[in-house]
Amino acid sequence: MTPTHQDMTLDEVRAALAPILPRHAAFDGWRAEAVTMAAEQCGIDSDIAALAFPGGAMDIIDAWFASIDMRMLDALAPEKLATLSIRRRIISLIETRLTLLARDREALRRAQAILAMPRHAARAAKLGWRAADGMWRAAGDETTDLNHYTKRLTLAGVYAATLLVFVDDESEDWTETRAFLARRIEGVMRFERAKAQWKGIGGGERLSLSRFIGRLRYPAI
Repeated sequence: MTPTHQDMTLDEVRAALAPILPRHAAFDGWRAEAVTMAAEQCGIDSDIAALAFPGGAMDIIDAWFASIDMRMLDALAPEKLATLSIRRRIISLIETRLTLLARDREALRRAQAILAMPRHAARAAKLGWRAADGMWRAAGDETTDLNHYTKRLTLAGVYAATLLVFVDDESEDWTETRAFLARRIEGVMRFERAKAQWKGIGGGERLSLSRFIGRLRYPAI
């Protein structure tokens, strides 16, 4: 049974308001006013809504981004992603996020300005990691070694850079953003291929750093 507004937990209040918040943040900023307007639109008590975002702007932005994470997964069925190459899966996931963000680019611009503040660096990095982790998991990545972390850090950087282009892209169907994303993904793929060659030579032989240095000092003849 769907809870009534009076019975909703604070987590449920955040989830209900999250998709609506950017409509108001575009005009009122990521402030309490946006929460109040969104709550009135949903018929939720504004005082309860305020309690759902005790951390102010960063909590409000966090909730919006979390809703994008969930809606991205809803938009791309696992069986559909499974038919694509890893490269196409990642591009499709990012492009789906862009589609979800498209109508709220002014709110995104305002959010980026807040996230860029030095005092929010740690929280911004956490949000970027969460988005990247969600995309890699949706793409079927199950790595648990160092690659688990490098993949997510790399994708978080690509995604953040793509958003900076996207927010001001006035080209038809975001052609400039799509081209930028394709170039960045291609750059990552080239790096991954080079890394694979570095790690495995001659049928999958793995080279350790110490062994590589040893070969430099005592080359095989």
